[in-house]
Amino acid sequence: MPIYEYKAFTVKGKSVTDIIDADSATSARQKLRAAKIYPVSIKEVYDTVSKKSRLSGIFHSFSSKVTSTELAMLTRQLATLLGAGFPLVSALHTLIPQTRSSYLKQVLSQVKDSIEGGSTFAGGLSQYPDIFSDIYINMVKSGESSGTLEIVLNRLAEISERQQALNHKIKSAMAYPILMFFVGTAILVFLLTYIVPTITSMFADMDQVLPLPTILLIGVSEYLKNYWWAFLIAIAAGVFGIKKFIATDRGRYLYDRFVLSVPIVGPLRQKLAVGRFARTLGSLLENGVSLMASLDIVKNIVGNRLIADAIDSAAQAVEKGGSLSKALDESGLFPHITIQMIQVGENSGELESMLGKIADIYENEVETTVSGMTAMLEPLIILFMAVIVGFIVLAIALPIFEMNMLVG
Repeated sequence: MPIYEYKAFTVKGKSVTDIIDADSATSARQKLRAAKIYPVSIKEVYDTVSKKSRLSGIFHSFSSKVTSTELAMLTRQLATLLGAGFPLVSALHTLIPQTRSSYLKQVLSQVKDSIEGGSTFAGGLSQYPDIFSDIYINMVKSGESSGTLEIVLNRLAEISERQQALNHKIKSAMAYPILMFFVGTAILVFLLTYIVPTITSMFADMDQVLPLPTILLIGVSEYLKNYWWAFLIAIAAGVFGIKKFIATDRGRYLYDRFVLSVPIVGPLRQKLAVGRFARTLGSLLENGVSLMASLDIVKNIVGNRLIADAIDSAAQAVEKGGSLSKALDESGLFPHITIQMIQVGENSGELESMLGKIADIYENEVETTVSGMTAMLEPLIILFMAVIVGFIVLAIALPIFEMNMLVG
């Protein structure tokens, strides 16, 4: 049955915006008037009959419009409404008109219809894996089973908000050095393709051997000026080739192994992966998801193939009755302090809280490392630019000095 969003006035003159199920727009207007609500505008936002055709078409292709921020806000609002005593269907009905994303609005409408048709909330969400991850669905399923859906949704909102805050800090810290690099590169390209050829053209008539720096500068300048398109094609082909290579299983494995071996970057990526592993695993266990199911979910979100394989091997060892800490230690990819804290958590029965502490440690270390990298990158970029500009000045000045010496 189609779902319509409407704007209307009540008999008391109060403006309302809501949704209504009806066979047609005319039927929707009749329903509203019967309820003494007088619509000003009404439009169809979702049709359950055409769900498959719509989702396989335009709306599905733009599903990425549902951002993590929107999902976190929706989760927080839903938890608040449930905490205020709203039934789940009523809470969803209240949130649908307030949702800005048309795709998410349609998804929520369909989830509400699924619940009214006898499905569970987790079952309705599982139809949309492009929006709701395995972590989200499994935690909701656990919350429904234990009667703690409100608590679980609050926990999910906290996880998402923490991750967004960390990502924002990393992006903010790296924005200025990256901007400096691209602006500096653009200035250098401008100097080499427009300024340098103009200045060095006067050396062409000199009846003497030019210094090596000048020859190199003229060669680079002419190459960039005449073959800049080849340079761009080479960069584009390189990026495309690397992406295609990484898309293969073997390529992804080699890439992730290489990244972990790079100084500074490797330890940073390891800390990010371990922190994400600890935070997610702890949250899943706290909300009643079994250890085996949690490990199966967590291995897909760490962002590194080697660490994911280590978690998978650990899960197999745990299934056979082994210790999680010992199994992770055998991989050699988890820091020693992580193994120790997990072992303490297993022995004390406080594994969930210990995993939360591990996540706090590594999230703080990532922030500190990124801040240190930013402080180091800025002077390095300035130094690099100074060296290049100094070389250009030297290459131009050397022939001029030689000419003055000959004239003298």
